[in-house]
Amino acid sequence: MLSVLRVHLPSDIPIVGCELTPYVLLRLPDKSLSTEDVPESAPLDGHFLRYKWYRIQSDKKVAVCSIHPSEQATLQCLGCIKAKIPVTKSYHCSPKCFSDAWQHHRVLHDRAANAVSENGNEEEELFGRFNSSGSGVNTALSGSLSSSTLTNGSAPLYPQTVTQRSGGVTWIEVGRSKTYTPSADDIGHVLKFECVVVDAETKLLVGHVNTILTSCVIPAPSPSPRRLIPVSGVDMMGNVDSDDRVSSGTFTVLSYNILADVYASSEFYSYCPSWALSWQYRRQNLLREIVGYRADIVCLQEVQSDHFEEFFAPELDKHGYDALYKKKTTEVYGGNINSIDGCATFFRRDRFSNVKKYEVEFNKAAQSLTEALVPSTQKKAALNRLVKDNVALIAVLEAKFSNQGGDNLGKRQLLCVANTHINVTQELKDVKLWQVHTLLKGLEKIAASADIPMLVCGDFNSVPGSAPHSLLAMGKVDPLHPDLLVDPLGILRPPSKLAHQLLLVSAYSSFARMGAGPGLEQQKRRLDSTTNEPLFTNCTRDFIGTLDYIFYTADSLTVESLLELLDEDSLRKDTALPSPEWSSDHIALLAEFRCKPRPRR
Repeated sequence: MLSVLRVHLPSDIPIVGCELTPYVLLRLPDKSLSTEDVPESAPLDGHFLRYKWYRIQSDKKVAVCSIHPSEQATLQCLGCIKAKIPVTKSYHCSPKCFSDAWQHHRVLHDRAANAVSENGNEEEELFGRFNSSGSGVNTALSGSLSSSTLTNGSAPLYPQTVTQRSGGVTWIEVGRSKTYTPSADDIGHVLKFECVVVDAETKLLVGHVNTILTSCVIPAPSPSPRRLIPVSGVDMMGNVDSDDRVSSGTFTVLSYNILADVYASSEFYSYCPSWALSWQYRRQNLLREIVGYRADIVCLQEVQSDHFEEFFAPELDKHGYDALYKKKTTEVYGGNINSIDGCATFFRRDRFSNVKKYEVEFNKAAQSLTEALVPSTQKKAALNRLVKDNVALIAVLEAKFSNQGGDNLGKRQLLCVANTHINVTQELKDVKLWQVHTLLKGLEKIAASADIPMLVCGDFNSVPGSAPHSLLAMGKVDPLHPDLLVDPLGILRPPSKLAHQLLLVSAYSSFARMGAGPGLEQQKRRLDSTTNEPLFTNCTRDFIGTLDYIFYTADSLTVESLLELLDEDSLRKDTALPSPEWSSDHIALLAEFRCKPRPRR
């Protein structure tokens, strides 16, 4: 007979907007084990599983700390109430919590004071972009129901029912499917999950009811929105998703290593709470962040193949994006094809169409290189060093808009976007440089066949001033560069071949060339004065530095504006990435570009 052996949740801390999917282990009638669902529509041996979710709601109203959402609030900022800032951002768990957060909390007051909007949406723009409930305001102290019906998982709408009330505690049924997504009404309350075997004919319960109690539901932490800062120095706070660029002919490009779930282990990121490290939470937080930037082109790295197919592609499709994907050439861990990560490029279908896709597999390039240059006795050792499964995805897009003058009307505006993730191993300096050089040579071939602006985005796992960075930014590598000393296969000789003609410039170096203006001095302080690159794009307990870049061809593109950089204070004191607010160990980079008018011929 069908029976339930075990029920548990991956994390006992539920977060608003993040789907809860219990693990249910079954013993089937043939004595085998299974985790597959047995719904009423497809009973097994005359039995099926029935699920129910309850909110255990006390008469005592609960407020949750805005900085430490797993802690109950003990004080409230009255300034937030006067400024009509969302109430959930006004709570703190201790005076020290409030004091430590004041530098960033004060920004909310300043922005609220300056927010003026005729249609009343300014507050939502400033505070609601990453809000999991979809509105700018969450009411943490909610003792009443917001609606008479709910949708839970795949179950149809049905009325909420009070199943029991005793001792000041009310158990409200909120779901009848295996999965449940907590809402703002659940904040501060415990959830209960029930699973039981039911006789399909009599509808009577068979065996005992398996239950799980969660911790109190917490709101999804939301970082302060990052501003888009034009190179002219005019502050465009809150206009990341401005539609002005549609008419002006500019476009935005986002590059972001989102940290694949296969790498996000508590062993490496022990400082991050387990609930904030879970993929169920991180995927929703990442999606909110990515969608909030409203970029026209999105280049993501470390996207697992199953997550691309089952989550990012369908979710971003809802927001108007088409998708391209290239996964690495072998598995990270043997036995699970879904653990392969890769590069994903998305573009708004109303602004661009895909003309051609190129896939760069550095493993294939390694095979060709060893065949041509390496003696047969050293081929195995050479392949062991060079074959690292990294890839690049190159998309040639055609713009559906134009910023060209009258002489260029009717001409196609193409754009080449390269998205890559270079090998991470720090000791393999020759491999990193060879991979970057191989990619650039491929891009040069595309450039030779068409007059086309180029963007080179990704995680290059190379710090500013390294040989790969020098090759990208300077077009060559100094023959005396110390990285060239690591070349056991002789693939970097002669150094003079390490060059290209693409006229690439790092987008974020534009901050160093800007004049005075609101916020600009602050951004300049977040640059390395030697290389004019950000002080960091990757921030963990073991490493802080820049690994990610957006390069562009300066002869065909100009930078209009840049997403502001974070500093260590922005990550809050004693915090590394990932964190509850930021769900990757990297930060996103975003730049707005304009195509330069092409000369008459």
